Amino acid sequence: MGEDGLARCGWVGDDPEYRRYHDEEWGRPLRGDRPLFEKMSLEGFQAGLSWITILRKRPRFREAFAGFDPEKVAAFGEADVERLMADAGIVRNRAKVLATIGNARLVGAMAPGEFDEFMWSFAPDARPTAERPAAFADVPAVTAASDALSKALKKRGFRFVGSTTMYALMQSAGMVDDHLVGCHRAG
Repeated sequence: MGEDGLARCGWVGDDPEYRRYHDEEWGRPLRGDRPLFEKMSLEGFQAGLSWITILRKRPRFREAFAGFDPEKVAAFGEADVERLMADAGIVRNRAKVLATIGNARLVGAMAPGEFDEFMWSFAPDARPTAERPAAFADVPAVTAASDALSKALKKRGFRFVGSTTMYALMQSAGMVDDHLVGCHRAG
C-alpha cells in the first residue's frame, strides 16, 4: 500500500518515478513501430541492470538516440557510436549500442506498422482474472510466448532480444497483464 492509499505491485516500492511508471505506463498497451523499437532498445540496455537505472536515464537515451526514430538510428555511423560511448547519461555498452543501431536498420527495412503487428502477433490471449498472479514469485521470467518472440526476432537478425528481455517487454508494453492481485491497476 502506497502512502497515497493505493495498492500496487510489490516491485514498485517507494520510488516516485517507479510509482509513476507503474501507474501510467507499465502494462498499458503500447502500439507503434517507434514506441516498440524504443521499448525493445531500452529493455536490451537494461539486461544486467535494474529497470530504475534505465528509467532514470530514459530522457537522455531519447536525446542520444534521436527519439528512437528507427530511420534516424539506422543512419548512425561510427562517429555516432563514439559519441554514444562517450555519453555518461546512457549505458555505455558498445555491444548494446551496436545492437540498437542494427535493430533500427531491421525495423526500418519493414513496411510502416509491420514491426508493431509482428511484435503484437506474439501476445498471448488474456489470462482469466482468477489466474492473476498473487505474488511477485508467481510471475514467470519467461513464457512460451516470450520464447517464440525471442526466437523469431533472432531469426530476423535482432540482437539483445533474449526470452527474459522479451517477457519484460511484453509485460511493460501490455502484451501480458502481470499486475498482482490487489493492485489498483489489476484489470
